[in-house]
Amino acid sequence: MVMKRPPEAGEILQGTLDMLILRTLVLGPAHGHTIAQAIERTSENALEVEQGSLYPALHRLEDRGWVSSGWGTSDNNRRAKFYRLTGKGRKELNAAAGRWRRMTRAIGLVLGESFEQAGGDRR
Repeated sequence: MVMKRPPEAGEILQGTLDMLILRTLVLGPAHGHTIAQAIERTSENALEVEQGSLYPALHRLEDRGWVSSGWGTSDNNRRAKFYRLTGKGRKELNAAAGRWRRMTRAIGLVLGESFEQAGGDRR
């Protein structure tokens, strides 16, 4: 996954792409291209998922039983592999989203404190 507007330092936390894919599949079955477009559109074009990251992630999710797949026909009448969220995947999404919220809250607390101290120290 590539951030179109990358942060100055660091990378996206491990497992984030998996969580984003699972969240996208809550809306229903989709093929890879549609999943990538949905993540980009939903992130207001801040995130771009490259094929070199997307398909290994989809295979990993399928190996874990979090998604299942089957062949179908895409909107442009081409054969495509469609991915579907499983019950196990839905449980993992809920767990991952909880971990993400706790982590971002903790980071926000640290950043908020450091911003307050920096602003309070200046006279």
